[in-house]
Amino acid sequence: MAKTENGFILALDQGTTSSRSIIFDNQLTPIAIAQKPLNIITPKSGFIEQNANDIWQTQISTAQEVIAKAGLLATDISAIGITNQRETTIIWHKKTGKPVAPAIVWQDRRTHQWCRDWRDKGFDAKIQQITGLRIDPYFSASKIVWLLNQNPKLRQQALSGELAFGTVDSWLLFNMTGEHSIDITNASRTMLMSLQTGDWSEELLDLFDIPKTMLPTIKPSDGDFGVTKQGMFGKQIPVTAVLGDQQAALYGQGCNRAGMAKSTYGTGCFLLMNTGDKPCASHQQLLTTVAWQTTEANHTRQPNRHEPSGKLPNLLKPLQNLQRHKKTSVTQTQYALEGSVFMAGAIVQWLRDNLGMIARSEDVETLAAQVPDSQGVTLIPAFTGLGAPYWRADATARLIGLTRGTTKAHIARAALEAIALQAYDVLIAMQKDSPVPLHELRVDGGAANNNILMQFQADILNVPVLRPTTTESTAKGVALLAGQAVGLYDDSSIGESWQLDRIFEPKMALSERQAIVERWQFYINQLLNEQN
Repeated sequence: MAKTENGFILALDQGTTSSRSIIFDNQLTPIAIAQKPLNIITPKSGFIEQNANDIWQTQISTAQEVIAKAGLLATDISAIGITNQRETTIIWHKKTGKPVAPAIVWQDRRTHQWCRDWRDKGFDAKIQQITGLRIDPYFSASKIVWLLNQNPKLRQQALSGELAFGTVDSWLLFNMTGEHSIDITNASRTMLMSLQTGDWSEELLDLFDIPKTMLPTIKPSDGDFGVTKQGMFGKQIPVTAVLGDQQAALYGQGCNRAGMAKSTYGTGCFLLMNTGDKPCASHQQLLTTVAWQTTEANHTRQPNRHEPSGKLPNLLKPLQNLQRHKKTSVTQTQYALEGSVFMAGAIVQWLRDNLGMIARSEDVETLAAQVPDSQGVTLIPAFTGLGAPYWRADATARLIGLTRGTTKAHIARAALEAIALQAYDVLIAMQKDSPVPLHELRVDGGAANNNILMQFQADILNVPVLRPTTTESTAKGVALLAGQAVGLYDDSSIGESWQLDRIFEPKMALSERQAIVERWQFYINQLLNEQN
């Protein structure tokens, strides 16, 4: 389809700490943004929750606000794309649409013992073979089991087909369009989807005793996700793309070839490397995940299309009865290796909210700039356990190397270094798994605007770090995919819109780099050995 001349895309970016809506024009340029904060509830140690209704209300209110802010009408919006915090688990009544419990956030650790029990039973290899993931509280499966096991009434309702499960994209879609569906990138983060079939694993559902009737229909990332309900906007707008936030950032950074990698510095730090059209099994405790799945008809179809995917036969079965048209289109799936770091920007929030060291998150750079280095101070930020490549849900944080001369500036510097050093651990592991060497790292997310952090990241990795002019890669990625579905953008759009702001070239001496890495790894190993 040739590019259309006019139109706008509404990207909904539902994150852990806020809900945002951004409008992109036909040049893939953001022209307006609306944002509302989202509260995190921590009722007890290891429990991290959110109000599911607040997730929806903040998201829809920013969507309505941003259209007005841009001076547009709903009739100007060609399509909606949704990107979201992944793994966060919501269960609701199908008839009433009301959540049965708070949303359990991806950072939540309450199912640590459940996961350890399954690992002790020897199921880790099987889970990784089927899903590409490791047994960890991070993923949705254990959260579903916990909710059903805690309340026998919920278990009975689930068995009776009354309850629906979804990640945040499913929850937004249910409220926005009435559909109970999920895109394949989010489905691949539940620890319930088979990478080989692209469908729910019957074996794992039986193993974990999760009723299949709870689960949403899996669709390609640029699938037909329905249209908005009447009265929500001035017209019914099609939802034409959904991507988990990290996959959206990979797409938005233009990492569409094997070996290209990005790092998003948000609440956590998420590093993804495109591995091509075949899953790459990790031997370094990383995750194999779906990067995105698109239909070949992407560039020839019209909005409100009804062609189901043809490449995944198991995926077609629940959809065929809903489709009037028998025409199918070929799907193309890209895969990625991923390393997930649970605490990145959240470390800075801890400095701000818990320690009161800074008034605003952005002040951390000014504070850290007061000293040339951390003077040996090291922060191991295992506030919610350690993610890749260690996967230790029981690990706890510690601050090491304090002396009488330690100042707030040294601790701030150590906090920024901890973000980069966690990314270093993941990328070293990624290089061992991937046959393609890393030549550069593209970065995005709020903390990517921190020059001290980005320079230290380049120094410690010894590769250039490339920061684009806009670090809104997550919203941009899903906007691009949604716009491609309606002909507003084509394959050249991402290259044309991606502009370099700054390259951070490595400057650190080899001896200094080695000393920092060795000190970091010594303390990490000490922590892991003590807590075995």
